[in-house]
Amino acid sequence: MVDKIAKVPIIEFRAPPSHKEGLEVLDLGNFYKKLPRCSFDPGKPHRITYYCFIYITEGEGRHFIDFKYHSFKKGSFIFINKNQVHAFDISSQAKGKMINVTDEFFDMILTNVRLPFFAPTYFLNSYTPVFDLSPALAATCSSLLYEIEKTQLRKSCEPLFPQLIFSSLLVALGEERKNNMEHLSEAQVARFNHFLILITQEYRQTRHAQDYANMLGVTYKSLNQLCKIACDKTAKQLIDSYIILEIKRRLVIDSLQVQEVAYQLGFDDVTYFMRFFKRHTKLTPSKFKACSYS
Repeated sequence: MVDKIAKVPIIEFRAPPSHKEGLEVLDLGNFYKKLPRCSFDPGKPHRITYYCFIYITEGEGRHFIDFKYHSFKKGSFIFINKNQVHAFDISSQAKGKMINVTDEFFDMILTNVRLPFFAPTYFLNSYTPVFDLSPALAATCSSLLYEIEKTQLRKSCEPLFPQLIFSSLLVALGEERKNNMEHLSEAQVARFNHFLILITQEYRQTRHAQDYANMLGVTYKSLNQLCKIACDKTAKQLIDSYIILEIKRRLVIDSLQVQEVAYQLGFDDVTYFMRFFKRHTKLTPSKFKACSYS
């Protein structure tokens, strides 16, 4: 269980020099053995600045991601986005692999490998965090991760090789995990992904969907239509959802006061900020903060 916490650490990608390309595959058993030497407690919420994928080969439990517990079992694949807050279920001692990936590695993939309908933000934001693999895909996943680990054991390796293997893993996962995004053209997927990225960059400056439409060079109506097709939500709902999540993070994760969070996120009127939060959560910011992790 995640206990009440005062402040959550921010964890950077810290793979060994041999993994300098920005891709690291860790065995969960070895990860547990290293816990006594860890500078933070992975069993408690921490924010990561990279992408994390966890493949469960044995065991079951619950992984904590952004204020929610998500059940996993043998054959589950867990997706944690950059800047999300998560915590491991250490007590489960589940077996499997953890794959840590940086923005730079994804950039190299997109430069060297042509992947249909792919961008990390789209891939992770378009689905629930836990996905159960079919037996066939589980076998494929295990084989590809084994090949990636082999490349990391070599003293020298062509950088394109792990990119190609990891790309194959993403394509295999994407094929089995299709949703309504598959009905979009490649240009529409790119625009939707750009919109998601803009929200993470501009949410402090604006909460208006029209402003984002202007940044994208499209009409408000077309942006709304795109969002509805992609995830069955309006542009405004996506913007507000991200802002509410960031408010929760700052209230609980960073232990900031209500007024401080309001001003940091661009709310000039604290009273309006409190109404905005309560409208979406049914709780005042103070009540939410008091209830969190209890």
